[in-house]
Amino acid sequence: MTSFGDLLGPQPTLLPGDEEAESALLNREDPAKVAAEHPTASIAWASLAEAALEQGQVITAYAYARTGYHRGLDQLRRNGWKGFGPVPYSHEPNRGFLRCVAALARAAQSIGENDEYARCLDLLEDCDPSAAEALGLG
Repeated sequence: MTSFGDLLGPQPTLLPGDEEAESALLNREDPAKVAAEHPTASIAWASLAEAALEQGQVITAYAYARTGYHRGLDQLRRNGWKGFGPVPYSHEPNRGFLRCVAALARAAQSIGENDEYARCLDLLEDCDPSAAEALGLG
């Protein structure tokens, strides 16, 4: 049984994270510098996307979030994810990817891309039913 209560479903995917990128961001390094030095770290792209949204730069946020989303998908697949199954928000290294999905949802909604917004919400729900609310989309 998975921790999400599904007897037949896949085990949750737990990403390894990027300690250098995470540490740099915690030490308030410029997220653009962190993303350039650690381009596979979704957490850096999430930070950039969220900052762009706060500044009203929706298209820039969309691009950053989309980049982090794709980097996260690559990482998830390398770690056994088959396009479905739990990606727990409670596991800190998964949050970069999940934050990118949430930022992409916000940016898509802002430009009226309602289908993309709905897909992002569905993905968050599929990954972890608590993720959307934890990320302010609940």
